[in-house]
Amino acid sequence: MGPGNKVNLLYVVTKLELGGAQKQLLSLIRGVNKERFNLFLFTGLEGLLVEDALAIPQLKLQRCRFLKRPIRPGQDFLALINLYSFIRKNNIGIVHTHSSKAGFLGRLAAKLAGVKVIIHTVHGWSFHKYQPFFLRRLFILLERLTALFTDKLVVVSSFDRAKGLENRIGTQFKYSLIPYGIDYAEFDIQDPSVRRELGLNKRDLAVGMVACFKPQKCPQDFIRLAGLVNRYMPGVKFILVGDGILRKRIERLIAGSHLEERIILTGWRRDIQRILSALDVFVLTSLWEGLPVTVLEAMAAAKVVIATDTGGVREVVDNRKTGFLIQPHDVEGLAKKLVSLLMENELRIKIGRSAQEYLKYNFKTNDMIGNTEALYASLMHRASE
Repeated sequence: MGPGNKVNLLYVVTKLELGGAQKQLLSLIRGVNKERFNLFLFTGLEGLLVEDALAIPQLKLQRCRFLKRPIRPGQDFLALINLYSFIRKNNIGIVHTHSSKAGFLGRLAAKLAGVKVIIHTVHGWSFHKYQPFFLRRLFILLERLTALFTDKLVVVSSFDRAKGLENRIGTQFKYSLIPYGIDYAEFDIQDPSVRRELGLNKRDLAVGMVACFKPQKCPQDFIRLAGLVNRYMPGVKFILVGDGILRKRIERLIAGSHLEERIILTGWRRDIQRILSALDVFVLTSLWEGLPVTVLEAMAAAKVVIATDTGGVREVVDNRKTGFLIQPHDVEGLAKKLVSLLMENELRIKIGRSAQEYLKYNFKTNDMIGNTEALYASLMHRASE
C-alpha cells in the first residue's frame, strides 16, 4: 500500500512504440482513479509514446536500458533484476503487464518480490503458426509457466481466450475479457486539409493502412495489392502509414513495381484521426493478430474495412455488415473486393456507418477503465482474505 492507503500499481510494457496495445495502455493509465492508486510505469528506454507517458499527471515513469523486445539472455536477466528491485523499493501491490517480453519478465519479477496481485493483458499471444516449431513450443511453455502465478489473464478478444485454453495456458477461470476502448468522438471528424497535405486531389480515391513495417503486418501484400488494383483503376492512391524493419524492402518493392506515383509512405503519424478521414477504404494485411486497434479506429471513423481473417478481427468485422474478411496472403481476392468497393460509393458509406454504430455501443473507453478497476478491486479483496 502507498501513502493514504492508496495501492501502488505498476504497469510494465516492453516498449512505448506507436502501437495499438501501447496506446490502449496509456489510455487506461490516464483514466485510472488517481485517488485509489499510485501509478508507476516500467518500460524500455525508447519509443515514440515516451513523451505521452511523461505528460500523464501523477504517473512515475521508470525506463530501463536492458528491457528490449529481442531475446537477449544477459540483458533480459539484468532487466529482471531491475524490475525486482523497483518493485521491492516501491512496495508495489499490483503488477499489470502488457506485451509478451514484459509479460514474462514482469510477472516473474513480481512473483519473486512477493506481489499480492499479478495480472497480464494478452494483446495477441507471443506464439503463432508462422514461427519455427521449437520457438513456438518454447513460447507456449513460457506462457504456461507464467500463467501458474498469474492471478488474471486479461484478453481483448474471445479468440485469444480460446487460443490460450487450446494451448493449456491457465484455466478458464483465470481469463477475463475486457475489450479495448475507443474514443468515438476523437475519430468522428472531417478534415479536408489532410488530403491536400498528402497530395490527393478531389477525384482521387484513397486506400490506406496503418501498421508497423514488420512481418506480422505483411505490408508487402499491401504493395502487391496496389499493383493489382492499379491495372484496373490507375487513379487510386495507396497510403501506407508506419515504419519499421521492412522499410527498405518496401521501398525496393515499390520501385520494382513502378508504383512511386501511386503509393504514399507517410512514416509514423500522430494524427491518425486526420489520416483516416481522408480515406475511402481501410485495409489490413496482417498474418496474425490479437485484436488490431487500427481496425477499431477505422470503424470509429466510419470507414469500410477489408481485413485479413486473423485473430479476433472477425469479432468486429462482420462480413458485408461492418466490413469484409479475406484470407491472409489472398492478394487477388483482396484486390477484387477492393475494386468492387471503390466503384460503389453508396455501399462504402453504408457499411462504414454500420461499422461506426456497432463500435459506438461495444468498445467504450469508460467501460475498459471501469472493468479494469473492478478487476483490481476484486483481486485485492481476494488477496486480503
